[in-house]
Amino acid sequence: MMRHDDLWRALDVLAAERGLTPSGLARAAGLDPTSFNPSKRATAAGRPRWPGTESLSRVLDITGMSLEAFARLAGGQNPLAPTPHAGRPRLRLSAFSHLDQPGMFDGAGLPSGRLWDQWEMPGTTEADLYAVTLDTDLFEPVFRAGTILMVSPGTPARRRDRVLVLRPEGALCAVVVDPRAGIGTGPLLAMIGASAGGGAFETDPADHVHRIMMAFL
Repeated sequence: MMRHDDLWRALDVLAAERGLTPSGLARAAGLDPTSFNPSKRATAAGRPRWPGTESLSRVLDITGMSLEAFARLAGGQNPLAPTPHAGRPRLRLSAFSHLDQPGMFDGAGLPSGRLWDQWEMPGTTEADLYAVTLDTDLFEPVFRAGTILMVSPGTPARRRDRVLVLRPEGALCAVVVDPRAGIGTGPLLAMIGASAGGGAFETDPADHVHRIMMAFL
């Protein structure tokens, strides 16, 4: 598991290798120059503060480093070295706004095709588990923009579970009101976020309901 100190050390190394200070790296990524300062690495109460996924994404974008290489750097390894353990599971990763692109899912609603980014995730055992980055604020305050959802197509959804629903007209996030499966209908769901006032709805046979296992910034 990546530790707090390892992550900040990797950002410091990334900056130094490019002749930049942490402030210079933040500025180059279009962030507040103080974003990576030592004073920002812990809260006033002394609790560890982690860099946000959007900040990290911007840094990787301007440095040309992949997430996998950055993870190796944070682990004290050579970021340019080939990935050890050939065949280690890789998690499919996509922005929420890209989920409706043709070819992202097969007829059974499982992730497929070559449009996904690849994210090495040690400990991943379910072949169809995938991750979605929310590049929208539609589901606030339940899920903030920038949140990464870990989604499982094969895990049954229970009452009050959050789920990602793939519909012909587009994807959405919802909460399970009643997981019953009626004839010709699926679970009873309720919208969350900006559309939460729309009431409960039953899924159609063409919908695919995938359980959200974890969400983190």
